[in-house]
Amino acid sequence: MDVLVVENVVKRFTSPEGGTVPVVDVPRFSVADGAQVALHGSSGSGKTTFLNLIAGILRPDAGRIVLAGTEIAALGESARDAVRAKTLGYVFQTFNLLQGYTSLENVLLGMMFGAGPDVAFARELLDRVGLRDRAGYRPGQLSVGQQQRVALARALANRPRLVLADEPTGSLDPRHAREALALLRELCAENGAALLLVSHDPGVLAQFEEVRDFAAINRAMSATGGGAA
Repeated sequence: MDVLVVENVVKRFTSPEGGTVPVVDVPRFSVADGAQVALHGSSGSGKTTFLNLIAGILRPDAGRIVLAGTEIAALGESARDAVRAKTLGYVFQTFNLLQGYTSLENVLLGMMFGAGPDVAFARELLDRVGLRDRAGYRPGQLSVGQQQRVALARALANRPRLVLADEPTGSLDPRHAREALALLRELCAENGAALLLVSHDPGVLAQFEEVRDFAAINRAMSATGGGAA
């Protein structure tokens, strides 16, 4: 069974000259339940836009995006937010932690729009990522690697069916990048979540058995010779 199905999805942006530029044009893409897929793409190929379409952060100009059985592209903003909160985790390259909140509070906030806060599970996740003694620390009191681990815990906070990861190791040195990637894959497997990770780093891609080339599935690349983030 597929947790994600994308069909004929198109997204265009307005150029400085006032015309429209196709960034994403994907005829078909899917991710099976529990699968771990790496999506390879160069910088500016449109892969971040593609993830944001899957997450419902952006709406496509055309096409269908079915996430855990729900066609999110046809929903209004509040309904998309609800589906995302219940079924999706997202690891951003820049972590997107709230600076005024502790590690524990950041994880709990990741639960607010789903089933609701579960302090015991939030602490369990922080323990699993090695931050039991940093639950009361704010992001500015943590190293970059520790912030990334909080972001990983938050992405699993709602027990999602699918985790999206956008260049999740891009801000880390090679050793911490390997550790964070291994931990992300372990956490997804332990929690029964599929993983879709995008990267242009050969070292990251080499860790995955299933690697797909975004340029090969995105017709906008061949039409324009380029793309957007």
